[in-house]
Amino acid sequence: MPRTLAVANQKGGVAKTTTVASLGVALADLGQRVLLVDLDPQACLTFSLGIDPEDLDKSIHHVLLGGVKARDVLVTLDDGPDLLPATIELATAEVQLSRESGTEQVVRTTLRPLSAAYDWILIDCPPTLGLLTVNGLSAASEVLIPLQCETLAHRGVGQLLDTIHDVQRLTNPGLQVLGVLPTLYDGRTTHARAVLDTIADTYSLRVLSPAIPKSIRFAEAPAIGHSILTTAPKTAGAQAYRELAAALL
Repeated sequence: MPRTLAVANQKGGVAKTTTVASLGVALADLGQRVLLVDLDPQACLTFSLGIDPEDLDKSIHHVLLGGVKARDVLVTLDDGPDLLPATIELATAEVQLSRESGTEQVVRTTLRPLSAAYDWILIDCPPTLGLLTVNGLSAASEVLIPLQCETLAHRGVGQLLDTIHDVQRLTNPGLQVLGVLPTLYDGRTTHARAVLDTIADTYSLRVLSPAIPKSIRFAEAPAIGHSILTTAPKTAGAQAYRELAAALL
């Protein structure tokens, strides 16, 4: 079975999508078979990897509603991984699924036929604690929490952990918290270091290393349609994701 990693944080702008794309490409570069899953109706992961959501006839939206098989939606990326893309229609899928009972396992059911083909499945959860995020957590073996080292980002961790605990209790007792990944990190500031220390002490969470440095290169990569490992492979940010991938292996 693949290691299925949900990347989740209900606060936007913490490099969640960047982490899924960059870590996925880094793992693929190490010879791993990787599937990326875009569960965000904003389709940021899909767009950032060079796929225009508006050009897609089918997406994970159609798979979750039962009309299409996942293998018929897969996109093979130039960067290495495969992608289950999203479109804005995914927002309506969440509404439709919420009207039914027992829909917390729909993503797990969707991924099951694909699991034998991959070593890793990375799920980009939306920046909410709604049904799609619960589905991502219910389908995962581990959850990684990207965290911008600022006070406001810190405040949401407790809410996310409450949701994770609910998922562990109700739908996925095997779910483990892999840890917090510091992103957009500037180790020169006392504030960033203090927030990071508080997270570890308050929530007893493992802090993954290396911290992902703040860099304009991360903002430039989606415009080109590739991850930073392709657009700026020699930068500190690209190297940090390579080190993280190697450490996870």
